[in-house]
Amino acid sequence: METIEEKLSKLVSDTLASLNDINSDLDRELEDLRVSVMGKKGSLTEILKGMKDLSAEMRPVVGKHVNEARDVLTQAFDQAAKDMEADRIAKQLAAESIDVTLPGRPVKRGQAHILTQTSQEIEDIFLGMGYQIVDGFEVESDHYNFERMNLPKDHPARDMQDTFYITEEVLLRTHTSPVQARTMEKHDFSQGPLKMISPGRVYRRDTDDATHSHQFHQIEGLVVGQGISMADLKGTLELILQKMFGKDRKIRLRPSYFPFTEPSVEVDVSCFKCGGQGCNVCKQTGWIEILGAGMVHPQVLEMSGIDSSQYSGFAFGLGQERIAMLRYGINDIRGFYLGDQRFSEQFK
Repeated sequence: METIEEKLSKLVSDTLASLNDINSDLDRELEDLRVSVMGKKGSLTEILKGMKDLSAEMRPVVGKHVNEARDVLTQAFDQAAKDMEADRIAKQLAAESIDVTLPGRPVKRGQAHILTQTSQEIEDIFLGMGYQIVDGFEVESDHYNFERMNLPKDHPARDMQDTFYITEEVLLRTHTSPVQARTMEKHDFSQGPLKMISPGRVYRRDTDDATHSHQFHQIEGLVVGQGISMADLKGTLELILQKMFGKDRKIRLRPSYFPFTEPSVEVDVSCFKCGGQGCNVCKQTGWIEILGAGMVHPQVLEMSGIDSSQYSGFAFGLGQERIAMLRYGINDIRGFYLGDQRFSEQFK
């Protein structure tokens, strides 16, 4: 009759032989063998059951042999698993036309589109001044796009904005002013004045050429509160334009007309290229027209439920494309929309 030591020796030698015969592609075969040898109902467990018949003196001696056998088998199974994985990788590499162990090629990083960069820069300026950024709908109602901006259906100033109509009452917004109207309705003036900008795409039926596009971008600003004056508007615009074009820039306000502001002004900035001496950028005038602005028309305030005898405000609007064209010497607006990588890579 075999002793426990003999059974252990035979189990180890038989298991090592079986490991050598296992197909390196069959993980399941290795696991089945491990369970049959070292599992709860495995061969090693069956051998251990015989230790109950040993004397107290022999149990420590035999126990040492059992632990040694278990260590040998554990190490053998771990090594077999590692060898199978290495063999599988070697076969995969041999079959691959690309060496996956080579270092990866660096991926060329892109950058934000120049219009996105310009918008983010402008937004950062306003956030630093305590303004909130409000998004709105690109498909708008005639009511918010025109009527709430003091442009009733028969108003001749509607001709200033040739519009894409979807139905008689639904259109693609021609400016981001509807966002201001919607925000004024909701703002709680007991919590303080309203200071906001509304960036986004707008649409007009312009003929596409070097300086016009049927789709372009605007950022409109609005401040409404008690005691807001034209002086606040001028100071705000001067600060903004100095941050965008240089601290030495000056601005001038020229009388103009917009239905939703009264008084209204066109805003010019002193030429950042020639310093006001006259050049091709400013057309020899020393000034560059940059945006439109004005004090919010009392009727616009009243239509939003704001008492114009208690509150006043100013509004302004500028185009990201125009800002970018001036700053970077871009002479054709269509370059922004063509998706030409050579164009975009100039503005890293």
